[in-house]
Amino acid sequence: MQLTEELVIAQTKAWVDSFIVAKNVCPFAKREVERGSVRYVVVRTRESSVALEELIAEVDWLDQHPDTETTLMIFPTLCNEFMSYLDFVDDAEELMFEQGCEGVYQLATFHPSYCFAGAEESDVSNYTNRSPYPMLHLLRESSLDKAIEFYGDTSGIPDRNIELMERTGEPALKELMRQCMSQVEK
Repeated sequence: MQLTEELVIAQTKAWVDSFIVAKNVCPFAKREVERGSVRYVVVRTRESSVALEELIAEVDWLDQHPDTETTLMIFPTLCNEFMSYLDFVDDAEELMFEQGCEGVYQLATFHPSYCFAGAEESDVSNYTNRSPYPMLHLLRESSLDKAIEFYGDTSGIPDRNIELMERTGEPALKELMRQCMSQVEK
């Protein structure tokens, strides 16, 4: 099966729908998915420098399209190794700071092998940030502030998500990811 842009997006949408929204991992996601205000962008490069250029181009695109709330930038051919992904994230955050994005946009990070600092690779808590492909999630800070104001205290979300991962268990989480990756082009 060829890894087309359509297939990568279908797999990512399946993950967003069946994991992020259905399990309420992010309490703000459902509204934006239902509104159709989530943009999915596949970046096919093996070069971090090109991916960083695409990141800034996406920031510019979002600046011009205020009806789009958020973008998931998907990198199916970049940073297969988690440590190289972390280096890429550091570069992305530094570039966004240099470009004046601080206070305007925020990055959330996802990777198939995500592992929190201090956690074992096999720790199910890592699944809160595991995704079908390496991704950067561009969020508008003003919208995030409004969502947090509406939601109330968000400090318990990470602990709640860890408990959810533990209750769900690694076999079920792996199966969910397998189902997302078994999507076909539509």
